[in-house]
Amino acid sequence: MKADDGWLTLAGLFWLKEGDNRIGSDATADIILPEGAAPARLGIIEFHHGRATLRVSGEAQVTLNGKPVATVELQSDEHQKPDVLRLGALSFHVIKRGARSGVRVKDLNSPARREFTGRRWYPANPRYRVTADFVAYKQPHEINIINKLGDQIKMTSPGYVVFKLKGKAYRLDALDEEGKLFFVFADRTNAKTTYGAGRFLYADAAKDGKVVMDFNQAVNPPCAFTPFATCPLPPRQNRLKIAIPAGELNYHNAEEAPAR
Repeated sequence: MKADDGWLTLAGLFWLKEGDNRIGSDATADIILPEGAAPARLGIIEFHHGRATLRVSGEAQVTLNGKPVATVELQSDEHQKPDVLRLGALSFHVIKRGARSGVRVKDLNSPARREFTGRRWYPANPRYRVTADFVAYKQPHEINIINKLGDQIKMTSPGYVVFKLKGKAYRLDALDEEGKLFFVFADRTNAKTTYGAGRFLYADAAKDGKVVMDFNQAVNPPCAFTPFATCPLPPRQNRLKIAIPAGELNYHNAEEAPAR
């Protein structure tokens, strides 16, 4: 969490408008960088039809891949690794979320990183490590996922799992995450002892039609630690009508997201 590229370094997220977007530490800029870490007027990002070009004004040493730049068109994170610009302890890059593009700012000296108090967990409980049946879809199934910003995105599901807790059967749709199964789920501990918007759980791919679901390893999404992340929210079918007191507890210093 406290790594140089970790979520705690996030210091801002600013949506681009068509035309010129002023960037700098001036409070009237469109993209506001931390005061004292950047010039008041660093330059502009020209945004036209989904393409963003940075034009640096003055003598600020903005670099891309270690080389100074004055004017550069920026590759977003839509299809590959984004172009990451650096200025001292700051870095920033273009992200695309739904129909919008924005600039995500990171700061190695962010207050969230300095003041991080650590993660908290329920005591491990073997009752919440269960073996589930995996049911594959005949064809990859598209699931509509809403993110914290309200954007709707389509994600691919290879199938779903069915498992039992306290004698009752429950189902969760899985997402495909680089060969692993990824679950975005909610349960009745949310907004009480766990993060209000839900949690994430990863599991190994099915073997002989079985998947081990260890809810002791359920984790908070990045949005539990920073208001500048754009996390997916659990789809309706992944909202369990049971409390699962296992895995990661809420991080109380974060901005709480409403449960949906």
